[in-house]
Amino acid sequence: MSTPSMSRTSAEVRRTFLEFFRGHGHEVVPSSPLVPHNDPTLMFTNAGMVQFKDVFVGKETRRVPRATSSQKCIRISGKHNDLENVGVTARHHTFFEMLGNFSFGDYFKEEAIVFAWELLTKVYGLPVERLLITVFGGAEDVPADDEARTLWRKVTGFSDDRILGIPGAPGDNFWQMGDTGPCGPCTEIHWYNGDAAAGVPYASFGEEPSPGGLGWMEIWNLVFMQFERSIAASGAATLAPLPKPCVDTGAGLERVASVIQGVTSNYETDLLRLLVAKASELSGKAYGGSQSKDDVSMRVIADHARTTSFLIAEGVFPDRAGREYVLRRVMRRAIRHGHRLGIRQAFLHEVSLAVADSMGHDYPELEQRRELITSVARGEEERFRETIERGLKMLDEEIAALRASGGGVVRGETVFKLHDTFGFPPDLTQVITEEHGLAVDVAAYDRALEQQRARSEGSKLNDETAVAQIWRGVHESVGDVKFVGYDRESGDAVVLAIVHNGQSVPRAEEGTDVAMVTDRTPFYGEAGGQVGDKGTIEGAGSAARFHVSDTIKPVTGLVAHVGRVAQGSIGVGDPVHMAVDHELRLATRRNHSATHLLHWALRTVLGPQATQKGSLVGPDRLRFDFSHARPMSAEEIASVEDRVNAKILGDAPVLTEVLSIDQARKRGAMAIFEEKYGDVVRMLTMTPDSVELCGGTHARTLGEIGLFKVTSEQGLAAGVRRIEAVTGLNALLYVRSIETTLRRAARVVKGTPSDLTEKVEKLVEHERQLEREVGELNRKMALGAGSGSGGLDAMLKKARDVPGGKALAVRLAAGDAATLRETAERLRDSLGASIVLVGAAPKDKAMLVLSVSKALVGRYSAGDLIRPIAEILGGSGGGRADMAQAGGPLVGRLDEALESLYGRLA
Repeated sequence: MSTPSMSRTSAEVRRTFLEFFRGHGHEVVPSSPLVPHNDPTLMFTNAGMVQFKDVFVGKETRRVPRATSSQKCIRISGKHNDLENVGVTARHHTFFEMLGNFSFGDYFKEEAIVFAWELLTKVYGLPVERLLITVFGGAEDVPADDEARTLWRKVTGFSDDRILGIPGAPGDNFWQMGDTGPCGPCTEIHWYNGDAAAGVPYASFGEEPSPGGLGWMEIWNLVFMQFERSIAASGAATLAPLPKPCVDTGAGLERVASVIQGVTSNYETDLLRLLVAKASELSGKAYGGSQSKDDVSMRVIADHARTTSFLIAEGVFPDRAGREYVLRRVMRRAIRHGHRLGIRQAFLHEVSLAVADSMGHDYPELEQRRELITSVARGEEERFRETIERGLKMLDEEIAALRASGGGVVRGETVFKLHDTFGFPPDLTQVITEEHGLAVDVAAYDRALEQQRARSEGSKLNDETAVAQIWRGVHESVGDVKFVGYDRESGDAVVLAIVHNGQSVPRAEEGTDVAMVTDRTPFYGEAGGQVGDKGTIEGAGSAARFHVSDTIKPVTGLVAHVGRVAQGSIGVGDPVHMAVDHELRLATRRNHSATHLLHWALRTVLGPQATQKGSLVGPDRLRFDFSHARPMSAEEIASVEDRVNAKILGDAPVLTEVLSIDQARKRGAMAIFEEKYGDVVRMLTMTPDSVELCGGTHARTLGEIGLFKVTSEQGLAAGVRRIEAVTGLNALLYVRSIETTLRRAARVVKGTPSDLTEKVEKLVEHERQLEREVGELNRKMALGAGSGSGGLDAMLKKARDVPGGKALAVRLAAGDAATLRETAERLRDSLGASIVLVGAAPKDKAMLVLSVSKALVGRYSAGDLIRPIAEILGGSGGGRADMAQAGGPLVGRLDEALESLYGRLA
């Protein structure tokens, strides 16, 4: 194939795209986070239009009606699940970038088509003869897009053999957001990869491309949001033209770059080539660009390292559910492919750092969080490598059991457990079982997989968090509520809406629980981790009184006051006087400002990877979640407290500035990935060390915070820690409660707070001495005549003959695990070739120890023998071939369990 331009890097392809559309009146919009903000319907951002979804459905408006972006995307779960194809084909990825241009009721089909054609053929210089166009061909009462076909003929000069109509149900090349709502036809631009010396084979369009990437591939999709789809009472669907049709386009950067750089596989572009080379270097195997298993594994590692790096940089860490579970699957799939390549040491973090090296310039979060990416990726791999060996052992045991029983099919449940718990893809299990001449119960595996699909299903995370339709209607009716609470805690307003039981009502009577919307409010609605204000709303000139128990923001721009009418009645249109609870607001302000200082102190003490993962700021306490791989030491916590309190004592003013988002970023303001920021933001400066974007309420000066004290530090999830702290009077109350506890403890030990440690140490040592004495007495009882078993000699007389030696099962009247082990070993040594099982029931749990002499280890395994015996006790057990332990709660069946040993050896 011809090469349009080998000199253009992927970064230049991206930059050229954005600058082209900037030159045509588009606002260049940064990529939104991979974790969508306030969108419960998506697990990950999977298309460029996601961040503009509210604009397309009319919930938001933009100052500039044209936009362009290069959007980070992940497609792993739900209907857009490319995971099993990644590495196998030349095109599929879990992480990719989507170049796009968007029109929000501005230009439409003709301009979109002209823009796309000009950029591809004039700016990028792609040969026209290798391009082909498809348009929507019509289906199910949806007309064919003849308008787009006509426009393409005009712009390209192509005849109909290169502008193909694709018929099919909506969803093929007719886009729709859902069963109802905006929808419209698509048109696609396709590129031919391959030998065209005899001419481009247009007739081959529609054939699957080769695994190496030869054939036709789509490089740009243009969606024309032209209709509003609705469902009539009869159930019939109808399409009505949208008053302001929109355009949403998407071109995968990896695909466009492969075309421009003259390669047939995305993995040969500069976006992924270096990562493949890194996998090759680490494995010591050459990459051949083929479909060999080794080459597929290297491509999988390259792709998955990008997903790993970007998600960790955004604060998603591998865990057992939701997004975190999906990341764990991706990472463990990459690690498994490294394992099959023969890489025996942790490696994924090295490839992930290569991602930061190659893409950090365009995505600074990768460079800023290099240490975090390294720590999390290495930790997950080290844990997983430990489980790989356990998984192989589990499969070996299953295969051995099948051979012993004459079976030939590995249970689907076992295959699923290996996949879900140990990260073994079913194809790996199948390969291993086939090597042993066995099959896999695929149907049972599929059933088990379907039962847990909700954990990784990406289509819906939590329907309950979706914004109620009633609030959208209220917002459309009353518009934005003006917040005046930064400078005041009370003020006059007018009631604009009242919602009761999900319905708008004109008036609320005494005793009714409602949510009330006013034209302006000093009440802060819960957002950014800060809880909503409480207070009162009173009728102006009437006896009406409304107690506000919470303040929320159900949709952007709307503030609702939740509470109960305590006296009289309040109706829409009534003038009211609003007053925030001053003491609660003051305490909340202290805690919120302290949270910013805490964030700074953590990054100073622990390193830049200790970034915010979440927070809760209320009047009684603050809670702060942050990225960190290990528990904080007492010294580190003290250092954080000292730094925060030093700032408070400095009493610097808290400066607030309202700036554009670009200005704030240039000034060094820290933005949190989980937050969504508009074009204009509030920047809080608490000395030059702490500059963050925040829309909450804060102290006027740092001295208002008072004492800052950490009350707890604990793990929340893998790589995430949580601190809780108090400030001001609440900190004083906390210190006093600790003092009270110390005085009470001192009285118990008949001492004072100053000598409490010494007194407690003496008590603990005395208790340990007593435990040692009790243990020695138990040992003597077990081994002597006082045991109730007649001593060792009497026990030995109870031994029975079994194949190869002797067997003995005895019960001791008392004893701990150490006593049981010593007794079992002494009895075994006295009997010679033997199996000895010793049991006891201290307190409310039965205990067993089983020992097998070396002479019989080849015939019997202590670990295998003790497991079914432990089941009699309702428990479990295991161990080595020569020694095993078990326990269970069914103390009354201990004698039965001991006796069962003889039956198993008969």
